[in-house]
Amino acid sequence: MSEATDVIVPANGARREHVPLGILYMVGATIVFAASSAVSKWLVASYPVGEVLFTRTAVALVTCALFIMPQTRLAVFRTQRLSHHVMRSVSQGCSQTFLLIAFSLMPLAGAIAINFSAPLFTALISALLLKETVGPARWLALLVGFCGVLIVTNPGMGTFQIGALFALANAVLYGSVTAGVRGMTATESAETLILYQLALLTALFALLLPLGWSSPTPADTAWIVFNGVSNAVGQYWWTRALHLAPASAVAPFNYLSLVWAIILGFAVWGDVPTVSLVIGSGVVVASGLFLLWRETNARSAKLPANE
Repeated sequence: MSEATDVIVPANGARREHVPLGILYMVGATIVFAASSAVSKWLVASYPVGEVLFTRTAVALVTCALFIMPQTRLAVFRTQRLSHHVMRSVSQGCSQTFLLIAFSLMPLAGAIAINFSAPLFTALISALLLKETVGPARWLALLVGFCGVLIVTNPGMGTFQIGALFALANAVLYGSVTAGVRGMTATESAETLILYQLALLTALFALLLPLGWSSPTPADTAWIVFNGVSNAVGQYWWTRALHLAPASAVAPFNYLSLVWAIILGFAVWGDVPTVSLVIGSGVVVASGLFLLWRETNARSAKLPANE
């Protein structure tokens, strides 16, 4: 995070894509997001949800500001799309809230299965609103990846309950946020996107603090800081990924979060992976590697990625 550059735009105004680099940023984001999620899960067992959300985003905001603002000063907040930043932050704030409600109302496996349908909505919204071409190979990778998620979670009929509606709402909103960020990168830098997002989310989550607050212990304060810093790194890398490549190309790599979750679950809580976890994760990884191989070779051969 020590240095950030804007997307390179040729003289003719066309965006120059960097799909492999965008994918690497997305993979890195899934790793640190998995760590942040694990810490959040541990903290929310002892502290109110609103407090965990607020402290995570507030620390992330301070972290990003310390890295970004010495180079950009207040110029980073110059924008002609303030309303878009607000809508994006409200959507993402609701998305995170819905996901937490889903976790409280239904089995975790079912909620995760529905949550990981978000890339499908991202691709659909990108195609309908941003006019991005989503060819058969990308659709195949998305669908195969989602099938892998279903194998991993094995949700069953228990998934379809009230909690599933909140999980589905989260998936749709997350998909719209991903597509929306991609559209905003035409005029907004990654630095502007991330600081507006964190500042507005911090303000939104502050509204939840009257619902409950518990003073953290010194040890828990350290975990809160770690949670916020890792979330900051993840948010920045996630935004950079969407700055460098089409949403439909990098979104499938969100599936890798399942792999890191399996590893963390075994290392921290001793959860032994089942056969379905191993097979499903293999399908998820294979779909992501296929897309990476195809994108790289298509550009090496100077062929359109949607052929």
